[in-house]
Amino acid sequence: MTEWHFAQMDPSEELSRLHFFSMKKRQPDGDVDFVITVREYIERNQQFMKFYAVADKPVNEGVAPFIPFGWGETLLGALSECLRSIRDYQ
Repeated sequence: MTEWHFAQMDPSEELSRLHFFSMKKRQPDGDVDFVITVREYIERNQQFMKFYAVADKPVNEGVAPFIPFGWGETLLGALSECLRSIRDYQ
């Protein structure tokens, strides 16, 4: 549906289209599946992001856990940044 952006009545609603991806990270204790959600905003959100990707679970749990994320001008840029965070931490 290419006209989905016409449904937004007020920019403060931050309507976005969701794209879902999954990745399997191999670990010595077993594989860990991640689901990554990328939000595609009609207009840049309050942080001036067009695409924002976030994983469904934390990494680096032994030291300082955090949820991997990424943002960028393109879906590929945001997704790649999020995947890089997942790959870089155990």
